[in-house]
Amino acid sequence: MIGALTLALLALLALGWATGAPDTLARWAAEGQRSFQNAMAASLRALRAGSPGAFAGLMGVCFAYGFFHAAGPGHGKVLIGGYGVGRRVAMGRLTLIALLSSLAQAGTAIVVVYAGIFTLGLGHTALRGLAEDVMAPVSQAAIGLIGLWLLIRGARRLWKARPGARHRHDHGHDHGHGDAPCPDCGHRHGPTLDEVHAIGSVRDAALLIGAIAIRPCTGALFLLILTWQMDIAAAGLAGAFAMGLGTASITIAVAIAATGLRRGAVVSLATGNLARIAIPAIEIAAGLLIVVVVARMF
Repeated sequence: MIGALTLALLALLALGWATGAPDTLARWAAEGQRSFQNAMAASLRALRAGSPGAFAGLMGVCFAYGFFHAAGPGHGKVLIGGYGVGRRVAMGRLTLIALLSSLAQAGTAIVVVYAGIFTLGLGHTALRGLAEDVMAPVSQAAIGLIGLWLLIRGARRLWKARPGARHRHDHGHDHGHGDAPCPDCGHRHGPTLDEVHAIGSVRDAALLIGAIAIRPCTGALFLLILTWQMDIAAAGLAGAFAMGLGTASITIAVAIAATGLRRGAVVSLATGNLARIAIPAIEIAAGLLIVVVVARMF
């Protein structure tokens, strides 16, 4: 049952890609962003005039803008989804990474705008050019490298699982006390498996968040510059994080779907003779997807 649902979902995704669904989604998202950008300007004017409820209205508009921004073509959700499918990661942990990466994008926008204004004296056009022409390619390259790392890692594991390959069981130490005190000296000679996993999780989380956060949201740049010029900078700071939460609503959904898809695929494929190649093959496919999507953005 799980295998059938997994294959059906993959077939649906392939059909959607082939029929141009991403382009339709991109147009819908772009129209939504334009509409909410106009509403954002109106909310800012109302806030500047002291209208009741203007601040709450602005936060709602910023959240909606972030939602539509994330729904369009972007590499953040591709990275979160690809990593969730390719690697074994707890749903809660990947959800937290998705949230933090979206909020970190808002933080990057704040740093870029205020560093640009007070240190470099840059205006809106220059700041947007910095974000789109410099920071966006850097972010895309970082995400592409993570996808390539997943692909290579999966390929190496698949090579080791080939028929006739020698398999070595690694217990962490020749005498089995990698995670327990040595009977001779009373000290541990290596980290436990849980400690190694924790180190890898923290490193991976930092890489994922950093790769996504390098590129600030252009809507947040627009908002921060405008609110600084209107002398309502605090509203701009709050609005930038509201946009981050709107973006997170999409990336969190992708994280949940990706971990669920991986779990279903592993359960349905990792049986019998497929057990040794299913997981590496999934990792290769996820890494390849990230690389291809990022390559199309350049």
